[in-house]
Amino acid sequence: MDVRDYNREAWDKEVVKGNPWTQPVSPEVIARARRGDWDVLLTEQKFVPREWFGEVRGKDILGLASGGGQQAPTFAAAGANVTVLDNSPKQLERDRMVAKREGLSIRTIQGDARDLSMLAAESFDLVFHPVSNLFIPQVRPIYREAFRVLRHGGILLAGFMNPVVYAFPYDALDGKEPLTVKFKLPYSDTEQLPAAELEKLIADKVPLEHSHTLTDQLGGQLDAGFFLTGLYEDYHTEMTLSQFMPTYIATRALKL
Repeated sequence: MDVRDYNREAWDKEVVKGNPWTQPVSPEVIARARRGDWDVLLTEQKFVPREWFGEVRGKDILGLASGGGQQAPTFAAAGANVTVLDNSPKQLERDRMVAKREGLSIRTIQGDARDLSMLAAESFDLVFHPVSNLFIPQVRPIYREAFRVLRHGGILLAGFMNPVVYAFPYDALDGKEPLTVKFKLPYSDTEQLPAAELEKLIADKVPLEHSHTLTDQLGGQLDAGFFLTGLYEDYHTEMTLSQFMPTYIATRALKL
């Protein structure tokens, strides 16, 4: 199975279903951003500290696997020059819809976060990569490409899942059964789910997920050349495991 092609179609379906991460920001959010009053999410609940950004007005920002009409329009309204790349055409339609509605300029590119060859080296000041690499089998190429397209002094902001989440089956995370460790990490839907469960996900066009080790998530950023300058944790709003531990991690990394 080509996971990239499958997840493209699955996320297009999520847009149709009204997944919360496909819901465009309101005109009120854009109006506030134009006044300099804005916040964005790398994870689910905790807004990214504003000091992690510095001044965004006039800066070149890449929203990496960040379609959905949320972060990119907010950055554009705040005065940034914004490009957003995403695997899902319908997610990118959300960004174009907000841009048209609000008179914003946003460049959209349908593509794979592991391959930014269409973008010139050292052409961005900030790469914003919210929780999305769980839908991609390999994460290290994403960080290498982010490093390449950033200028010196540029910032990578990344959100990702705490890998421990994937030791538990879906029904345990949803509270339908006790929290019992079931899977060996790193985890992959395509490699570790029982055949019947995987077939059901595919039949329902549910996006397929992969966990990544902290060696690849954090070490991958360091090995790409970044210096980690910030980190915080966050929680899912609807996950039993969130009663016991953080389920997301967000990082700020600098290209010197």
